[in-house]
Amino acid sequence: MIALAPFYPIVDSADWVRRIASVGAKLIQLRIKERTFDEVRGEVRDALATCARYGAQLVINDHWEAALAEGGDFIHLGQTDLDGVDLKAIRSKAVRLGVSTHDHTELERALSVEPDYVALGPIYPTTLKVMPWAPQGLDRIGEWKRLIGQRPLVAIGGITLERATLCLAAGADCVSVVSDVVRHSDPIVRARAWIEATRAAA
Repeated sequence: MIALAPFYPIVDSADWVRRIASVGAKLIQLRIKERTFDEVRGEVRDALATCARYGAQLVINDHWEAALAEGGDFIHLGQTDLDGVDLKAIRSKAVRLGVSTHDHTELERALSVEPDYVALGPIYPTTLKVMPWAPQGLDRIGEWKRLIGQRPLVAIGGITLERATLCLAAGADCVSVVSDVVRHSDPIVRARAWIEATRAAA
């Protein structure tokens, strides 16, 4: 099984990837919404070049076709994304795959596609988007880790720097974050603090 860096920020542009990778982030998800296919390809291409420069791993959310076209080697899919994805095409190129889960039914479906990691959320209440699921809490992290075995577990949703170490102690292999970094008053200083804290706790 693969090993994941404990700090896993999610950003929405190649520029953010550059900013976060330049301060030492080693695992970054690019999640782009409401852009054309060509625009997404351009962002993916630039982000992959940045990650190659800084020795970071880029994970491309949802846009698996753009990822494959640009030589991306790690894709993240939500449950709805699984409906139309060509898993055979992804696996034929040895591309790694992460899948989101929120309940036991989704976990069963995720495990059926042999993911390289499983994400669980929301761990805490989140203001980023309306979620139909109640916060999972720390106990669910331990349960999920037991169920998925050796696969890495990603905790996501409402996680602040102060909560990150609790998630790692509960069994998560890494913690994914959006708002606590990109919406912080000084996101680069905050990213450095995340890197230091999660490396110490992992």
